[in-house]
Amino acid sequence: MKKINEIFYSLQGEGHNTGTPAIFIRFAGCNLHCSFCDTDNDHGTLMTDEDICKEVCRYPARLVIATGGEPGLYLDDTLIYMLHNGGKKVAIETNGTQTLPATADWVTVSPKDLYIQEAKIVLKKADEVKVVFTKRDLDYDRYLTDIKADYYYLQPCDTDDNEQNAVIVAETVKYIKLHPLWNLSLQMHKYINIP
Repeated sequence: MKKINEIFYSLQGEGHNTGTPAIFIRFAGCNLHCSFCDTDNDHGTLMTDEDICKEVCRYPARLVIATGGEPGLYLDDTLIYMLHNGGKKVAIETNGTQTLPATADWVTVSPKDLYIQEAKIVLKKADEVKVVFTKRDLDYDRYLTDIKADYYYLQPCDTDDNEQNAVIVAETVKYIKLHPLWNLSLQMHKYINIP
C-alpha cells in the first residue's frame, strides 16, 4: 500500500518536459519539510499498486510523473514495471536524498540542501537538475559538478506574493545570464492557471 495525495491529469508545468501531457502521481509524505512545498503531506489515501495503475491508465497520456512529497520513499520497481506494462513512461521528481529504482525513464533532481541542512543529496546522476532560486548569493553552481545531468534549470521560488515573485524572477534571469550553463524553468501552470 502506498499513501497517495492525488492522481491527476494535466500538462507538465516546469522543467524540460514543460507543456507535455502527463499523469501525476503525488505521493503523500516527505523526509524534508520545505517552507515552499505545495503538497499536503499529512493527508492521503492508501492505494495498492493495482489501484494506482488502474487510475493512471484511465488517462491517454504516456508520461507519468511521480512526485510528492518524496516519491523516492515509496516508488519501487514493481509499480514502475506495472506502469510500463500499461504503456507508460515513468518520470520521477525527487529531492535527491533517496536512492531510486533504476527502471525509471526520467529523473529530475530538485535538491533542497541549500535550504534544509539535513537534505543530504545521494543522487549524483539525473536527466535534469531543477533548483528553486530564492536569492543570488547561494552556491547554485556547485550542482553543475555535484550532479551529472543533461539539463540544468533554475526555477524562481513562488512566494504567493506577486511583487516578491517579480523580484525573484528578475534575479533568476540575471543569475542565468551571468552563469549560462543554467536554463530558466518557470512554473507555467501557475502563470496560465492550468489545474
